[in-house]
Amino acid sequence: MPDRAPQPVDRQLPTEEARDLISLVRDIAQQEITPKAAEEEDAGRFPRELFTLLSRSGLLGLPYDSEYGGGDQPYEVYLQVLEELAAARLTVGLGVSVHSLASYALAAYGTKEQQVEHLPAMLGGGLLGAYCLSEPHSGSDAAALRTKAVRDGDDWVITGTKAWITHGGIADFYTVMARTGEEGPRGISAFLVPGDAEGLSAAVPEKKMGMKGSPTAQVHFDGVRVPDDRRIGEEGQGFAIALSSLDSGRLGISACAIGVAQAALDEALAYAAERRQFGKPIADFQGLRFMLADMATQIEAGRALYLAAARLKDAGRPFARQAAMAKLHCTDTAMRVTTDAVQILGGYGYTADFPAERYMREAKVLQIVEGTNQIQRMVIARHLVGPEGR
Repeated sequence: MPDRAPQPVDRQLPTEEARDLISLVRDIAQQEITPKAAEEEDAGRFPRELFTLLSRSGLLGLPYDSEYGGGDQPYEVYLQVLEELAAARLTVGLGVSVHSLASYALAAYGTKEQQVEHLPAMLGGGLLGAYCLSEPHSGSDAAALRTKAVRDGDDWVITGTKAWITHGGIADFYTVMARTGEEGPRGISAFLVPGDAEGLSAAVPEKKMGMKGSPTAQVHFDGVRVPDDRRIGEEGQGFAIALSSLDSGRLGISACAIGVAQAALDEALAYAAERRQFGKPIADFQGLRFMLADMATQIEAGRALYLAAARLKDAGRPFARQAAMAKLHCTDTAMRVTTDAVQILGGYGYTADFPAERYMREAKVLQIVEGTNQIQRMVIARHLVGPEGR
């Protein structure tokens, strides 16, 4: 039995510092995240105090410059931290990924003055971010957004509604894409909006099938006034910033998906070693052994794919196609593996007494967020054969 117990993932990490970082994350996960995960998810409770701890531990700004409070870690390391957090609780792993996504625009496109003023608090000052692109009528067709920002002297006045916003209503800052010019992608600009801005409010969080502890809500902008020095990048550059952000964000979703899949595999392995039928552990039956072998292989392939894309990014090379491939494969893998984990646990897998059913419910959303997997296939195909209708 002990030799069949799941073991921590054997990670290939580039530095001793990275190995120490993973060890720290595993300690936090074991002591602070996993023991409360099922109860808090069932109650729909967001662990804000945990994100404060993660910020104090330097885990909310890992891929960013230490000059501004970041961790100077390559994406290769940052994503493996996300995987460990998501394996403990997806609300936490995905929350860190979304915070990083919300910080990306300013870190990559902001002026030096903006970065000095805002990034230290965003990356290590206990703040939590949200990313506002989607709207009630524009999800996959993000360039059709209608939220407007109108120039008024040295300010912009933002009016409109954003939808499906992770951390909506609880975030300390929102990275917002709004229309400042013509229709289409060239008329969109990016803004950094404080969470306590006058005229900003959030609807009641959506009731979701999974990730109940992570608030997802519409965010309303009713004449929200922000100074021009909170505009990120040039006017009309917002959609390009959004797409660049999403390339990196899709790697975060990929890592989170593999984390959930790994947690489901670990649960299935432990159960299969303990559960006995016909006088022996069910792990001794070939049918189940083959299922477990397929699950493990899919997870390893997904991990290798997202790490290969991360290494391209770290090397400054194009990685958009590989990010789309990673997001597609890793999230589809999470759905297959979690479904198989429920099957291996049988009737117990369908009950809330075991976490397998929660993993299955959570895996589904990963095939949808930050570009559905149908959109990922479109992105990959465009890289292979060019745009449609040429």
